[in-house]
Amino acid sequence: MADRSDTQSPATAGTVPWHALDAAGAFTELSSGPGGLSAAEAARRLEDAGPNELSFAGTTPWWRVLLRQFISPLIGILMVAAVVTLLQQHWVDSGAIFLVLAVNAALGFVQERKAEADVRALQSLSTPSCRALRDGLEQVVPGRDVVPGDVVLLESGERVPADLRLFDSNGLQLDESMLTGEPFAATKHTERLPEETGPADRANVAFSGTFVGSGRGKGVVFATGGSTTLGEINALVQGPQGKSPLQLLTHDLERRIGLLVLAALVFIFIAGLVLGNDLSTMFRTAVGLAVATIPESLPIVLTVALSLGVSRMASRNAIIRTLPAVETLGSTNVIGSDKTGTLTENRLTVERIWTTEGLLHIADGNDGGGRTDSALVRAVLRAGALTNEATPSSEDEDLEYSGDAVDAAMAKAAVSRAAISEAERTALPVAHQPYEPHLRYSQTVHADAGGRRTLYVKGSPEAVLDAADSIARGDGTVPLDKSLVHAANEAMGRDGLRVIATGSRVLADDEELPAVLPAPTGLTFLGLEGMTDPPRPGAADAVAACRRAGIRVLMITGDHPVTATAIAARLGLTTERTALTGAEMADLDDHMLAARLEQTGVAARVSPADKLRIVHVLQGTGQIVAVTGDGINDAPALKAAAIGVAMGKAGTDVAREAADVVLTDDNFATIVNAVEQGRVTFAAIRKTTYFLLSTGAAALVAVTLSVFAGTPLLFLPVQMLWMNVVTNGVQDIALAFEPAEGDELTRPPRSPSDGILSRTLWFRAGITGAWMALAVILSFIVELHAGYPEIHARTLALTMFVMLSFFQVFSSRAEHKSLFQLRLLANKPLLYTSLGALVLHWAAMTWPVSAGLLQLTPLTTWEWLLCTAVGSTVLIIVEAEKAVRRFTHRNDTPAA
Repeated sequence: MADRSDTQSPATAGTVPWHALDAAGAFTELSSGPGGLSAAEAARRLEDAGPNELSFAGTTPWWRVLLRQFISPLIGILMVAAVVTLLQQHWVDSGAIFLVLAVNAALGFVQERKAEADVRALQSLSTPSCRALRDGLEQVVPGRDVVPGDVVLLESGERVPADLRLFDSNGLQLDESMLTGEPFAATKHTERLPEETGPADRANVAFSGTFVGSGRGKGVVFATGGSTTLGEINALVQGPQGKSPLQLLTHDLERRIGLLVLAALVFIFIAGLVLGNDLSTMFRTAVGLAVATIPESLPIVLTVALSLGVSRMASRNAIIRTLPAVETLGSTNVIGSDKTGTLTENRLTVERIWTTEGLLHIADGNDGGGRTDSALVRAVLRAGALTNEATPSSEDEDLEYSGDAVDAAMAKAAVSRAAISEAERTALPVAHQPYEPHLRYSQTVHADAGGRRTLYVKGSPEAVLDAADSIARGDGTVPLDKSLVHAANEAMGRDGLRVIATGSRVLADDEELPAVLPAPTGLTFLGLEGMTDPPRPGAADAVAACRRAGIRVLMITGDHPVTATAIAARLGLTTERTALTGAEMADLDDHMLAARLEQTGVAARVSPADKLRIVHVLQGTGQIVAVTGDGINDAPALKAAAIGVAMGKAGTDVAREAADVVLTDDNFATIVNAVEQGRVTFAAIRKTTYFLLSTGAAALVAVTLSVFAGTPLLFLPVQMLWMNVVTNGVQDIALAFEPAEGDELTRPPRSPSDGILSRTLWFRAGITGAWMALAVILSFIVELHAGYPEIHARTLALTMFVMLSFFQVFSSRAEHKSLFQLRLLANKPLLYTSLGALVLHWAAMTWPVSAGLLQLTPLTTWEWLLCTAVGSTVLIIVEAEKAVRRFTHRNDTPAA
């Protein structure tokens, strides 16, 4: 029979889904059988189907990363100016411009390559091996060589290498949390299922990438590589990344500035020629003015500020893949978070123990750690720990267990509360029957030091109740009251807990045990243990911090609504309305879904496609959405969100590939730190942009006024290049080091409609730029009218501009606060570079070589004091404007 694997979709065989076929039908469709394929046939199919691997986006070539540093209108203008001045052999001018371009490109290139390397280091690209039947014999086969039609054998602790249709199952349970978000193991069987069964409920299918928690099984491969469910999700996250809000704002600002400056330069160039200046002088003037006016260091500042954010976030366990992701976190106003492994620990924990004596809460750790437990509570814990197959996975004081999640939770609870020792728990039993899904219980017989044998049973409350005829009390046993147990079980179930019951019976001395333990009877019902995947420490505080910062947190999970809602309530999320489900979403259009999302804090039992739709709907309402997750099911949403945050420890390669940020501690609380740093970063960018634009506008207006005033040129081209060095050559970069002001997480997120500068800063840039230009041109004209030579007048005007910029950079440190409320040494780089620029300017004026090159002359002490006094006026103007705004705001607040 011909191999048809290359024509089958991963979800269906012909027109019938694989889960709706019986085992014989699956074998027929795949031209295989219970004995597997021959080695020759497997080799042929490998050539046809290709290796069983997922494709990941390749590393960006270094040359493309380098070219990206030059994609900017402002950089383009400077590159043209640099080439033209080079052709004219104005070596100083062209050298200065090329130096600026080189520094900018180097900073951006190094940081982007470093961030990409950090993420690649996190990926595990190895493909595990598996056990398969080839030529009727069990063989170890590399995972990449598995083909459709292979029969794969599964055992506890193994990873499923491809999508399988199970045809043999013995207590098989799989951890599918990376696909479904559920922390509980999925119990598998081999029976046919209805065609409409959803992926999360396909109990006869083992999905690629999931792990075997317990039991054994066999399955026939029907999909490999990109054709698996995992591969389909991976395909959704491949492709180009969209631009971040900061990138869009920056590109828009650069385009506007570029057009404005270019128009102004052309106008000044033509006007200068008309007014009698020679062509070469006006061209060099235009070039010099371009360098002095264009905030060409803005890309450098962005890179430095974002790089600082990357470093600060890395120290707080967040690795940033792309620089703009730093700021995007700061502007986020909705976080759609996965539950399992992100908000919770992804580890079942016993939280409540019910007996006839009452309900004991053990989750808060305030109950003495077991020292005050009653004998009845200890009996419940002992029974759960003795009917148990968990094994210790560490030797630390904080003992952890591996194996079935329920067994691990019950073993840890009993040992940590000293209800039983580890030696007792692992002692060889007289007889044991492991948990069987169809029986819903496990049982074991242990003998004490005196030889008395006791049967212990744990399982579903219904199964243990059916085998019991009495119930334990503190003073003995009484006839069983099933209604009492049912009420306790339902109460814990409503709180999202998974409930396991325990019972026991002392065996008679002459009671014989068969080779296979019979169904238990005559048990004494001991009690119930309620367990759940608890919230991570600090997660509730992190959610509260997000709320204070104006960020809404929405839980988006594949888990059951009851469980998700219970955890959401403990985290402080909105639970007044019932959880939104994937089934409900199918009946809602986008407008109705957006309204429904406003009413709830939980979306549960949702598929990867549902998560993706939620992100798109929220974005359609103007929200800047961040998504967190660790599983394959989270990857499409991670990719589509403005910012995707993946878990570094428990996260899958596909999730990390789709994300912009990787948390190395898998802790939701880390996101809050990242949001704070994102806001600090954007504030630094905003302050620096304000400084660059205000000083650039001042230079442009001053030179324009000088051209039309009929005076000699205000600044020579080389002086404008020098002015660019000493006024914003390094101070603007140092301004990016401005630390947090302390109220970042008490302010609402930046509105998506806001630009890089607020209206306040645009107004402030206008008035300060105009005043600086006026002060400089007036000082130049007054000096000329006083009879000073042009070299002296230019030196005074240039020094005046330097001093005005000196005070302007300090006024830029805070948008709303007064400068005098900030610590002077809070930003030491800014203080040192600003003072250093003044010293450098003084040295250039006094050293004959540099003075001759720049055509400057020394100034007297009184002239320096005059420049300082006039320069400080810009600080007075800004402080006065801030005071007026604060006064107006206080007067407007009561009326609001």
